[in-house]
Amino acid sequence: MDMQANGIAPHPTDLPLRAYQASLILETTKGIDRSRGVQAMAQALSKSFDDILEANTLDLEASREMAVPELILDWLKLTPERLQIAIDVLRRIGELSDPLRRVMNASYQLDHSQTYCQLMPLGVIALIYEAFPELGAIAAGFCLKTGNSLILRGGSEASQSNIAIAKVLQEALDEVGLPPGCLELSLPEQGSSIQDLVTQDRYINLVIPYGRQTLVHKVTQLSTSPILRSAMGNCYLYWSATGSLDMVRWVILDSHASVPDPVNAIEKVLIDSSAKLSSLSTLCKNLKEKGFKLRGDSELVAQFPEQLTLAAESEWNQPYLNKSITFKLVNSLADGIAWINQYSSGHADCIVTESYQESRQFALGVDSASVYINSSPQFSRNPKRGDGVFLGMSNQKGYRRGIISLETLTTLKQVVQGNVQF
Repeated sequence: MDMQANGIAPHPTDLPLRAYQASLILETTKGIDRSRGVQAMAQALSKSFDDILEANTLDLEASREMAVPELILDWLKLTPERLQIAIDVLRRIGELSDPLRRVMNASYQLDHSQTYCQLMPLGVIALIYEAFPELGAIAAGFCLKTGNSLILRGGSEASQSNIAIAKVLQEALDEVGLPPGCLELSLPEQGSSIQDLVTQDRYINLVIPYGRQTLVHKVTQLSTSPILRSAMGNCYLYWSATGSLDMVRWVILDSHASVPDPVNAIEKVLIDSSAKLSSLSTLCKNLKEKGFKLRGDSELVAQFPEQLTLAAESEWNQPYLNKSITFKLVNSLADGIAWINQYSSGHADCIVTESYQESRQFALGVDSASVYINSSPQFSRNPKRGDGVFLGMSNQKGYRRGIISLETLTTLKQVVQGNVQF
């Protein structure tokens, strides 16, 4: 990694080209070598634990002086627990089976040949993210495990943290003999812009923006490389007339429990107008005791003026990314589904109901990547059950949709093996 020791700004193609050249080597490495690299990164982070936290303290101090928004400060603050979670995720990734070269039947066969498909790396992936210094380390594990090179582009608020983490990871990869360039760090201070990076489609095969809606939108507009949009917040819950108060309360609170980025947090609740609204008063009291700010539509504010403040029209399709909930009355499940399809982020929406018919209508009608029925949508990068680890959630219908897993960072290669005899 060139930290501009000579004071000359790198050319925009320098990092992508190095990453591309490394990806050609990674593509042919054995799964055991890539797993060994991921484990080495986890061990290196553990050894440099205090140094990384110290670098993060410098970022926090500088950001406070620059009046960085409180939300970004929360995302930036790398606690020992958050750094340990990143280490644990890397260790788990290193233990998982190799996701590459799995052979699958092709959907067609040609005469005198055998056709099959296998999972292969994408090539070069660029992660553009705000704060979240540990996310760079987690993404490095995802990319190395799947045979992809990674270019990290963090925000200026996290520069010291990102430099410290990237340096540790690069040294670990070098020690296990993986190619230079498989992990690169692009710093805002180096002079190149986000646009310079995301327009290098000759070398970069996928761009993942992660952060506030404004960042995701900006990167999506600028990029000439394929995009995997991540989504965060503005998830809806439909509270049926048959749905229990206890279930609704648990779903809301549990969805906000993933820290520091409550990806699937319920921020909007639609209430069936035939439901008894006395339960809402109890729910509001419970949520306020937990520190939530509560809003509502004009009809609900009129009925509960002491508990709800009026929500602006612009709020229905915007994520809060904090402990805020807004309530709205709807006349029917069909109206609720239509509202969700128009205003939600489209990656995780819920229903609480005792009606099987309502649950099926909701599951089929809601145009979201994930639908939860009487279940919390809480997001976890390293869930206790199953073999999956997850980078985030995507709400797009293009390249991939839903949970961003290891397999999301792979592509299919079709192989035709001829058996004609001459």
